[in-house]
Amino acid sequence: MSSRGADRKIDYIEFNVSDIARSKAFYGSAFGWTFTDYGPEYSEFQDGRLTGGFTTTAPVAAGGGPLVILFADDLEDTLAHIETAGGRVVRPIFAFPGGRRFHFTDPDGYELAVWSDR
Repeated sequence: MSSRGADRKIDYIEFNVSDIARSKAFYGSAFGWTFTDYGPEYSEFQDGRLTGGFTTTAPVAAGGGPLVILFADDLEDTLAHIETAGGRVVRPIFAFPGGRRFHFTDPDGYELAVWSDR
């Protein structure tokens, strides 16, 4: 069991942005968010309750929105449940600093991700 107690809950929100410094200035000024930089293409934000990130590794989708990321204790089991429920994996499991994740679309085509620290 995860020490986080967050199995299958929204855990992180990621915004694709064109300028991280501009996004940090806006959200820091407007909402008082604080930031931790992880290189030139990624900055994590903390709003006091939830964490998320700004990234320049994917294009900004004018009609899109942030990537909602859920946490799972068992990534493979959760992937199987998603496929059984009618979801479609659009980015297979991959590793990143701090864990692994995959992306899927729901029946309406919304893209979400699931990550695990294992």
